[in-house]
Amino acid sequence: MEQDIKQILFREEDLRLCVSRLAAEINRDYEGRAPVVVGILQGSFVFLADLVREITLPINVEFMSASSYGAGTESSGQVNIRLDIHKEIAGRDVILVEDILDSGNTLSRLIPELWKRNPASLRLCVLLDKPDRRVKEVEVHYRGFTIPDEFVVGYGLDYNQKYRNLPYVGVLKPSVYAQGDE
Repeated sequence: MEQDIKQILFREEDLRLCVSRLAAEINRDYEGRAPVVVGILQGSFVFLADLVREITLPINVEFMSASSYGAGTESSGQVNIRLDIHKEIAGRDVILVEDILDSGNTLSRLIPELWKRNPASLRLCVLLDKPDRRVKEVEVHYRGFTIPDEFVVGYGLDYNQKYRNLPYVGVLKPSVYAQGDE
């Protein structure tokens, strides 16, 4: 797997520091409250696990599964919600946690869906923001890193269900996804 990485963007220590910074911001902003943290599966699971361990507030954790990628490297534009949250969020503060904000297609579908459920507030926390690929604008409240228009993997992010277990975020060599899944 390591041979498929063109460049490491963020090492383990970079990610730890970023998660600590984001958790501190969330702890400050939600002091005295008990937000519901909603992770978008599958890519956010590593980031979410690290983040919630550093949040010192009483929280509930929920998951949604939605995607607009399939096995490709570009958004199809069609967003499918495969798993929905189970907890009632009306009147609750909600923090939506996503691994990467790329085209904005997935989040522009999920955010209005969550607002229909009448939360007290809804904020977005993303590990990676790739603004050069944005098709639909989405407001980010907590941003880890802004990245260039490269296909990245690791720390939960995948290509065709591979590379999620890398302990860093790296740029995948184009030759890997040009050949498809073998």
